[in-house]
Amino acid sequence: MCTIAGSQFGFALLWALLLSIVITIFLQTIAVRIGVISQSSLSNTIVSQFRSKTIRIVSIILILSAILVGNIAYEAGNISGGVLGLEAVFGNLSFAGVYNAYSLIIGLIAFIILLLGNNRLLEKILMGLVLFMSLAFLLTAIKTGPDLKLFFSGLFIPTFPEDSILIIIGLIGTTVVPYNLFLHASLAKEKWNSPKELKDAKIDTIVAVLVGGLISVCIIISSTSIGLDQLNSAVDLAKGLEPVFGSFSKQLISFGLFAAGLTSAITAPLAAAYVTCGCLNWSTELKSLRFRMVWFIVLIVGVVCSSLNVSSIEIIKFAQVANGILLPTITFFLILIANNNNVLGKYVNNWKHNLVSFFVLLITLILLEPSLVQYILASGPNCKAPLVLK
Repeated sequence: MCTIAGSQFGFALLWALLLSIVITIFLQTIAVRIGVISQSSLSNTIVSQFRSKTIRIVSIILILSAILVGNIAYEAGNISGGVLGLEAVFGNLSFAGVYNAYSLIIGLIAFIILLLGNNRLLEKILMGLVLFMSLAFLLTAIKTGPDLKLFFSGLFIPTFPEDSILIIIGLIGTTVVPYNLFLHASLAKEKWNSPKELKDAKIDTIVAVLVGGLISVCIIISSTSIGLDQLNSAVDLAKGLEPVFGSFSKQLISFGLFAAGLTSAITAPLAAAYVTCGCLNWSTELKSLRFRMVWFIVLIVGVVCSSLNVSSIEIIKFAQVANGILLPTITFFLILIANNNNVLGKYVNNWKHNLVSFFVLLITLILLEPSLVQYILASGPNCKAPLVLK
């Protein structure tokens, strides 16, 4: 989504990325606070606070529908993002004339890593992938030599170029990923188990979000130098950067996209498993059968959807817009539990937190309506290419 935003709108939508980073930090620190203080998964905490069995069932259905359906769609986009990188270097690879073989390769790698069920190993692998793609995109951004005046103007002055609303939704959906809120809460309770460690947990979260935000900014800077109206593959991105990097641009961008896609292809099924097992009160041990069953379903459906001959860019657009639509629901639940004294005690939201929470929820609701309207219009019977934004 960042490559599309940069290539089509330059620095004009950087403000949306900055806004989404601020929102992410705010929501993620609340999620981490809930995980550390309650020592329970976010999904289980939300469901358990309702005394009515009917409300509990409705909550479970709502959460599972939002996260499972959203993650399956997003998983296809994650894998397709990695496919973009591999295609740029090795060209197209399919079998039976229908299925994209790179999707199966990425899915297999993610499957093996998840199957190992080792928290420390998983953390090291993810950190390595994040570091790798950070360096790739940072070097690319520096070499392109961005216009700093236009950069800071786009970063701090909100503008809404024509046909940009879905890209704005996508940028927010890319950064404020709903399933990450549940994943962070679950991982936080395993890493920190005392209120005294809450400060360390928050610092760790903020640093992680800022690193992710920096990567996104670098991608926008890199893709801005291309100036293409349509971006169909990583090859287009690499060609645009060839005057700066020469033939090495293809490898640099491709490896960065592959690392980013694989990282997300691992975390999306993992988050879905944590949420599902938390809602249904199943074990959240990485090696438990039910836990593995959930992440396997998300992974396999994502692989199948990604492997079909559908434009990778279109899958990513759809998945990230879907995330933006899911965000208001998840935000509402997060704010609800953050104000529960029975769960957080003295660590509940204060009035300042609630004031910011109100504006965050309002922003997600404002963004929801136009995203639905434009998606319906873009996917109408007279539209040959749904979700292709000019």
